[in-house]
Amino acid sequence: MHARSPTTLADLLGRAQVMDIGIRPLWNAPRVAGPAYTVRCEPGDNLMLHAAIYRAAPGSVIVVESGDVDHALAGGNVCAVARRRGVAAFVVDGVIRDLGEVREAGFPVFARGVIPIPGTKEKIGALGEPARAGGVLVHPGDIVVADEECIVVVPAAREEDILTAARTKLAKEAEESLDTWESNHRARIEKALTEQGFTG
Repeated sequence: MHARSPTTLADLLGRAQVMDIGIRPLWNAPRVAGPAYTVRCEPGDNLMLHAAIYRAAPGSVIVVESGDVDHALAGGNVCAVARRRGVAAFVVDGVIRDLGEVREAGFPVFARGVIPIPGTKEKIGALGEPARAGGVLVHPGDIVVADEECIVVVPAAREEDILTAARTKLAKEAEESLDTWESNHRARIEKALTEQGFTG
């Protein structure tokens, strides 16, 4: 699924599987894809994310629900260790700190922003249970695909069907020249305008 554009996947899956625009790449990271390792942190606390970096399988995208943007879930060392242990990326509905270190380590992080105030490590949340991030309910093993465009969550049960449909869609698009696309597009736009009574 790694080579599939999140935009193509979004076309196939619809809005419900696309995280909201508040969760963005914090640096110009490459496209990432992998099975979700889900985490729920209590607001203001990051204990469960810090535990997750030692439990997530290599290639996993750690997805975190936190409900808090006042305390950092992770910093430079946590991201560096996650990268060293083979974690593909963090997708966090929250904030991190030490962005310069994270960027220098080359670790992809998609989050709501950056704040220097660390969270506590005192509260038990959940690991490996459904977590909500960016408005999408993510289940363990769902495929998360993220880049500068968007973050899309492919339900694990639909992975093969969606991958096949994405290949078909991309192949069809590759066969169409820009001239053909423009001609078809203009015809559709003019038809829509006419149907709505526009005469300009």
